[in-house]
Amino acid sequence: MADSAPRHIVAASALIRNQKGEIALVRTERRGWELPGGQIELGETLTEGLEREIFEECGIAVELGRLAHVRSNLSSCIVIFCFHATYVSGELRPSEETPEVRWANQQTALELITHPALHLSLRGLLKNDGQLLYQAYRRNPFEVLEERAI
Repeated sequence: MADSAPRHIVAASALIRNQKGEIALVRTERRGWELPGGQIELGETLTEGLEREIFEECGIAVELGRLAHVRSNLSSCIVIFCFHATYVSGELRPSEETPEVRWANQQTALELITHPALHLSLRGLLKNDGQLLYQAYRRNPFEVLEERAI
């Protein structure tokens, strides 16, 4: 009998701001510009994995703040936990996975991030009023199925 237990990929990302209030962005071949982050590996805590992903993707260390947004991509069975974070040290640098990295002001970040789910997430993080935001969506075509502040 096949194992029918639910399986989800766990990922995390962060809205990282520097001392000027600029936002760290990375560009991937698949999704274009986005916030740094990625999949959490087995044996890692959510925050350890996010800090590792940020360093791997763009070469900086951060201080993670509060969890602000949770997204469920029902098309890919991925749950993404999004945090606020503050830049601590390091120089932005590209990686194999992220050929371009940059700091951007809020308006430029909103213009550069065009992937529908990622753009929606950034908008939610930017207007966050302290409540945890939850969104569930499907891709192709992009459709928000649920959205609520918790």
